[in-house]
Amino acid sequence: MLTASDLEINVLEFRQRSFQFERLADYEGTDYAVFSRTETESESQFRPRLVHLKLVVPQAWVVYDEPNDLLAMAKDGVTVPVRLTEPVVEVGAERREFREQGIDWRRGDGPGGILVYVPEEHATQVLTPDGLAALGLT
Repeated sequence: MLTASDLEINVLEFRQRSFQFERLADYEGTDYAVFSRTETESESQFRPRLVHLKLVVPQAWVVYDEPNDLLAMAKDGVTVPVRLTEPVVEVGAERREFREQGIDWRRGDGPGGILVYVPEEHATQVLTPDGLAALGLT
């Protein structure tokens, strides 16, 4: 399992975007790694707004993809997933439930307008007021 120092010096690729490591947090017996990204909602809008994205994944699922020098996710904590190239879609146009790197995901709304990505099997615990608070997302 990667340590906090391993996570700090690498970016994690998710949805064709790079996420920076923010913190480790424990909630209901699972150690989670929290990653973040801020991007502009849409360049085509007259006044685009900033969108704050958070990615919450069990720490044990984060793996180092050495040939590509970046972090990826694997449910078994070992097997680096095959990287697929997909078109980048604006966050507002994404589906709330999707599959990425062999994992089912859900995007939920957090406080202050942040968007939180969580593996589907952890979403019911994490996407609650208590879960978001425990992970420092309030």
